[in-house]
Amino acid sequence: MLKGGLVFVLYFCIVTLHAQSQNVVYDLKIRGNKKIKTSFIRKISDTKTGGVLDSTLIERDILRLKRLPSVAHAYYQVFHSEGNKYNVFYDIQENFTIIPLVNIFTTNDDEFAYRLGVSEFNFLGRNITIGGFFQRDIYNSYAFNLRAPFLISNGIGLSLSYQNLTTLEPVFFDGGSADYKYNNTSYEALGLFQFDFKNRIELGLTFFIEDYEKRTDLVLPGIPSELVADKWLIKSIYEFNNLDFDFHFVSGFKALFNFQYVTSTEEILPDFFIGWGDFFYFKKYGEKGNWASRLRMGLSTNADSPFAPFSVDNNLNVRGVGNIIDRGTGVIVLNTEYRHTLADKDWFLLQGNAFIDGGTWRNPGGRLGDFGDSQNIRIYPGLGFRFIHKKIYNATFRVDYGVGVTKDSTQGFVFGIGQYF
Repeated sequence: MLKGGLVFVLYFCIVTLHAQSQNVVYDLKIRGNKKIKTSFIRKISDTKTGGVLDSTLIERDILRLKRLPSVAHAYYQVFHSEGNKYNVFYDIQENFTIIPLVNIFTTNDDEFAYRLGVSEFNFLGRNITIGGFFQRDIYNSYAFNLRAPFLISNGIGLSLSYQNLTTLEPVFFDGGSADYKYNNTSYEALGLFQFDFKNRIELGLTFFIEDYEKRTDLVLPGIPSELVADKWLIKSIYEFNNLDFDFHFVSGFKALFNFQYVTSTEEILPDFFIGWGDFFYFKKYGEKGNWASRLRMGLSTNADSPFAPFSVDNNLNVRGVGNIIDRGTGVIVLNTEYRHTLADKDWFLLQGNAFIDGGTWRNPGGRLGDFGDSQNIRIYPGLGFRFIHKKIYNATFRVDYGVGVTKDSTQGFVFGIGQYF
């Protein structure tokens, strides 16, 4: 009994001496935030009042803050208080977060479409995103979304969205192509889970209705004039994020994997799997240069169907190619560009941009060898400009002009808000 008591006293003394030898956070103070709630910053920070002073945790908190849409820049300071106690200050430079969305795209075929919207990326001061858009691409479309990644805790959140999208879609058959008025009405709910600082997943369901209505006179066996299908989509997304931000400069690596299973009520629109991975690499060069690259590789169930899931499109993967000019059941796309600062003022920044977009697709029901078929390869170099407001989140107005160098290529402008990738 006495021996056990001595052991307990000895253990208590060792723990007490160890605690007294460690530096402690006397207070975590947040400065510079106006719209962002101080309680929210404390909630998502690993550094806590009364906790151990750890520079690794502090630097991780600062990087987490700089990744938030509402934060333009963040840094920290540490000041001695008394004994082994220290005050930690997080200094925040906020972004303006009510952001318009403007996408305009054209080709030399005189196609013209636009998407206008607005989003608030710091709703209630807690980095909740709420927004919507209206699109005119021959037909009218609209959508609404809510995304709250820290709704329950600093690692658990929720995303909800509704979309009613209508476009004129080319559908490719063996005997030619037909234009369909395509409507997609969808309802989506996702759970957001962040395991640690670099790894997160999204899991959820989407219910949507697809409606195809033929608009051309092409008549071939097996081509429906109208098709309506109810579908369920099971979605999972995994992200590894090791990016660092210095205002508009980005450095590091990010990988994003998206896997989906879609089930349908119509035989002509069979059930299928689809998955793709995006790999991003950014590197800063000197004081003004930033190299950025994105590689996308994806495959889906290889059904010989004209409604293949991967599309070749101006606003998604190859600048200048046109609005949905082809479809496939596999994709390999590389976008690489060099961004160079031409002018840098207090609130405004001008970047020049030189890029090469290249991609290839597997034909529906085709072989992996289709990726090497010259008819499926698109290569589009081009130039562009970025007009950036430094104190507004994602306030980058971009204009790019891509010129195809492969067979039967087009050329055209692509306008939008935000970097292309």
